[in-house]
Amino acid sequence: MSTAVSPATAVSQAMLGRRSSTPAVVAFVIAAAIVALFGRSTPAGVDAVFGLNPGGFTQAVELPDLVIPAAPAIYVLAAVAAALAGGYLAWPRLRGGVVVGLSVSAFVVAFLVWAVQGQSLNLLGMLESTLLRATPIALGALSGVLCERAAVINIAIEGMMLSAAMVAVVVGSVTGNLYLALVAAVAVGGLLGLVHGVLAIKYRVDQIVSGTVINIFAVGATSYASARFLEKYMWLNNSGTLPVWAVPGLVKIPIVGPVLFENSLIPYLMLALVIGVHVLLFRTRFGLRMRAVGEHPRAADTLGINVWRTRYLSVLLGGMVAGIGGAYFTIGSVGRFDEVMTAGRGFIGLAAMIFGNWTPFGAFASSLVFGFADSLQTKLQILQVPIPSEFLLMAPYIATMIAISGVVGRVVPPAADGQPYEK
Repeated sequence: MSTAVSPATAVSQAMLGRRSSTPAVVAFVIAAAIVALFGRSTPAGVDAVFGLNPGGFTQAVELPDLVIPAAPAIYVLAAVAAALAGGYLAWPRLRGGVVVGLSVSAFVVAFLVWAVQGQSLNLLGMLESTLLRATPIALGALSGVLCERAAVINIAIEGMMLSAAMVAVVVGSVTGNLYLALVAAVAVGGLLGLVHGVLAIKYRVDQIVSGTVINIFAVGATSYASARFLEKYMWLNNSGTLPVWAVPGLVKIPIVGPVLFENSLIPYLMLALVIGVHVLLFRTRFGLRMRAVGEHPRAADTLGINVWRTRYLSVLLGGMVAGIGGAYFTIGSVGRFDEVMTAGRGFIGLAAMIFGNWTPFGAFASSLVFGFADSLQTKLQILQVPIPSEFLLMAPYIATMIAISGVVGRVVPPAADGQPYEK
């Protein structure tokens, strides 16, 4: 005698049959690792103290420290990871990427509680540091999104940022006007973007080669100028930094206020650009043309879209955004220029763009992950966690890669990405 099965149950069983069990296995392994690595070595009765107030002068509301019993918190986080694994198997609509991401987050939090046990950590300071360290990465990622949505690969972001960083500090030092320095950095980024555009679009030079040439040129030119002029004439390399602005009212919001609404101009610009680029790409006619050119330039040309002009404008905008990212390194943070001070942030921005699936908000979220990893390893070294410093430098990035593994498998670049167009 057969048993009737409802359509919903049949759909659920079909979805379960097609789904991989890997996310559930990963979540179970993470739950076991939390218990084995952190739970067993954490004595009972020890607290972990997390500060919720920014250091230095601030207009934020003062909050009491967050005191967490370490051992119970670690076991609760292990239970959360195990529950996510079970939920993934029982609930077909729960996405594997969400399960893996939340499980890795539970692992990272458990690691933090274990590392801070018996000590204290300024959690709010780490969150502020995360946003600041993510700022140049996010700007680099947005630059890549603007270029590659129009099918122009731009690995020259690193060189654009490095050149803009040096020009910003020199202009700021000479004129004493940091906002003029920011404009100069944007102009330099846009100029190098146009150079990349001419090489890649007009002369159809391989876009990887074109970007590499600009990167090599930028490293050589800025290193020569730094050694030849900036070290000799120190007044050229002392611009100062942009002032910090607190947004009245919003800065009083607990935790979120000082992180988002008490920054200098460039982090604000980065947040505005994340929204602005999203609107440009998905809510405007020009954005529709950019995406059409990036997916099928021949069809776009047939419909009357000027493919070359669209690509030039996209690369120009991408270069200008990279210029803002470069300015952050000098007038936005330390007020001076050092050789190769961008330290690969442009390339990390490209990785964030890919992990973010060529979308502004995805790129921003990925940049925050990288920024958090960078901030975390710094804080852990201060806490003198009994782990070799080399592993501390490596471990956050491993966690980052695991966290985004559920997304990486589904990323889809623009169909014509990197392909030159010829009428």
